[in-house]
Amino acid sequence: MQFPESWLREFCNPSLTTQQLAETLTMAGLEVEELEPVAPPFTKIVVGEIKEAVQHPNADRLRVCQVDVGQGALLNIVCGAPNARVGIRVPCAMVGAELPPGEDGKPFVIKVGKLRGVESQGMLCSAKELKIADDNGGLLELPADAPLGQDIRQYLNLDDTLMTLKLTPNLAHCLSVYGIAREVSALTGAPLRVPTFPAVATQTSDKLAVQVQAPDLCGRFSGRVVKGVNTKAQTPQWMVDRLARCGQRSVSPLVDISNYVMFEFGRPSHIFDLDKIQGGLQVRWGQPGETLKLLNGNTVTVDEKVGVIADDSQVESLAGIMGGDATAVSDDTQNIYIEAAFWWPTSIAGRSRRFNFSTDAGHRFERGVDPQLTVEHIERITQLVLDICGTPETKVGPIDDQTLNIPAITPVTLRVARAVKVIGMPLTQQQCADALRSLGLQVAEGEGTVTVTPPSFRFDLQIEEDLIEEVARMVGYNNLPTNPPLAPITAKVRPETERSPSAVRRAIAALGYQETINYSFVEEAWEKDLAGNASPIRLLNPIASQMSVMRSSLIGSLLQVVKFNADRKADRVRVFELGRVFLRNDTVQSTDTTVQGFEQPMRVAGMAWGPVEPLGWQGKSRNVDFYDVKSDVEKLLAPRKAEFVAAEHPAMHPGRSAQVWLEGVMIGHAGELHPRWRQAWELSSAPVVFELSLDAIIARQVPVAQAVAKHQAVERDIAVIVNEQVTHGQLMAAIHAAPTQGLLRDAVLFDIYRPKAESTGGLAAGEKSLAVRLSLLSEESTLTDVQIDTVMQAVMAQLGSDLSARLRS
Repeated sequence: MQFPESWLREFCNPSLTTQQLAETLTMAGLEVEELEPVAPPFTKIVVGEIKEAVQHPNADRLRVCQVDVGQGALLNIVCGAPNARVGIRVPCAMVGAELPPGEDGKPFVIKVGKLRGVESQGMLCSAKELKIADDNGGLLELPADAPLGQDIRQYLNLDDTLMTLKLTPNLAHCLSVYGIAREVSALTGAPLRVPTFPAVATQTSDKLAVQVQAPDLCGRFSGRVVKGVNTKAQTPQWMVDRLARCGQRSVSPLVDISNYVMFEFGRPSHIFDLDKIQGGLQVRWGQPGETLKLLNGNTVTVDEKVGVIADDSQVESLAGIMGGDATAVSDDTQNIYIEAAFWWPTSIAGRSRRFNFSTDAGHRFERGVDPQLTVEHIERITQLVLDICGTPETKVGPIDDQTLNIPAITPVTLRVARAVKVIGMPLTQQQCADALRSLGLQVAEGEGTVTVTPPSFRFDLQIEEDLIEEVARMVGYNNLPTNPPLAPITAKVRPETERSPSAVRRAIAALGYQETINYSFVEEAWEKDLAGNASPIRLLNPIASQMSVMRSSLIGSLLQVVKFNADRKADRVRVFELGRVFLRNDTVQSTDTTVQGFEQPMRVAGMAWGPVEPLGWQGKSRNVDFYDVKSDVEKLLAPRKAEFVAAEHPAMHPGRSAQVWLEGVMIGHAGELHPRWRQAWELSSAPVVFELSLDAIIARQVPVAQAVAKHQAVERDIAVIVNEQVTHGQLMAAIHAAPTQGLLRDAVLFDIYRPKAESTGGLAAGEKSLAVRLSLLSEESTLTDVQIDTVMQAVMAQLGSDLSARLRS
């Protein structure tokens, strides 16, 4: 909501500076978002009149003007504006005047100079040169009665400030200059100039037949016929200026009048060309297939959920939003119909967005406009029409007012004790009552209670908390005491066996991944394809059609990020996300942090795509594979050791994916993206992904001090032949299960051999050779050959027993 401060002060003029007034409004909940001067600083620019304008002797595009600025002697000024002519009054910058700063930030000082040999004693100015408008069509022409010599800042009221308020939806009563003035009066105690709406005398009994067929759409409809208006009249400059300072350009006198009253009193209205209406008007819901060409040039198709005003032949207006082109006023209009109505907010809300535009009228009606003043505001519009467009032949008809279904006024009771508890400061019943009365509310007091009958313009006063808010606003948020909390505050120390989510983020980032934050709402196809979830949790009111379900996996979100970057020529992507997923679980009960029937665990997932290393002088790098990501997971979980068990996952390659087990619990999956989805997402190579439980990642072991070994470890390599189906995990489990008297410290697989078809290498079909390096160490003494041989025999015996392994010769 933008408006000039001077207009506000016409209704209520407190003894506050502009900055103090802005702060007062902001602290009362009406946030002043911006204060901007109407015009930049400039000096010594006055009203002047061109008395003579002759062609410059040495320039075709220049004129030598004699300008009267009310000081007796005429000024000789050379001007190149195309509209410089005798008789017009324009801004004249005197010698010594400072014009608004240019691109260099320095003011432009006017001096006596010569232009093509002719002395110039000043400068005639355009609106663009004064930086009060973007129009550069020539000199700014002022009205003929502009007083000569008067400072242009004073004459055009340029020492004014544009105030921009950021209003919340509950402040519909402040969507007008008068509504804000009403608030200022309540906040400061300054007197409010209450407007009067004297009835305009009628000269004709003509009425337009109007039938309201949908009381749930329109609760009150008022209208008046006015005949013989002059639509070719010019909108007064004061009205043009005020509309411009509200962010509204001048269109035509009748449209300007309607917009002016909307900004003045918050009442959107519409003026029809009476002669273009076929028969009477019907106020009703639209019918499927009906179309309407709007004033903005768009043609829309309505249905039974959109309110319309129609005549006997076609739809003429979108109810409460925008008029139609067919009955729009024009320069040829002679007879008009002025309409002002109360539209139910629920019948207007959201309709503009259906057609991808918004209007000031719709913005107000969907929040609520006073249903009680339709007649008074028509009287105001009518008087302005007579003052601006009236002629001796103008005839005004009576107001046709139909009241069908307006909101019932329900009193709201405030408990003083409750207000004291919520606001957090001691208040008396008298203070509460006075605060509410200052807002113009009708107040009745009881024992410990204050009952308010909301006025018709306050749609937001419905429950006790609304009144508490009004009391807090009037008392002043800055007057609220600063009290320490009653509950003790104790720092919650995280156990040593846990690390914070932030530490997890830093650990993954240290591995080369970048964090992403994605919506918890995803496409339904992602859940079916990537999570195998045929029954995802659906949203009742999704923010977009492609975000209709809650995610049960983070993989789809990360895959979308990889795809987004790949489409923009990124050749290497490493991303991760730490976020919540949503699962059905009938065992979950409702608490402060849970919802019955739904589990919401935290997970961490990462995805790697492209080369292992960025392009460098070493040559072309290989693409990331399962083992690279497996290594990242192991580093993330270290020093705890995870077990990777081959398993299938809907999103992953059936032969290149695994479950991640930690201390006997399955904590997630890791694997290469399934070829089907790699092809569907059009990726040049397959990403590798992991998704783990955050709780498992957060848990950690407390470091334990260990002495440095005093003796040298002994390493022995063995190669065993096993069946092709034996996994690395089974091999390591068998080795560590051997009775080695604690001498075996580590075992590492370092080679896998499978024979080629032409050479068996001593292996039978379906067998492979696994080479393992064993590390042996004793804390007491150096190992002897006997001890080493005993351990090696125990390991081989265990391998033979568990895996039918035999030593490769």
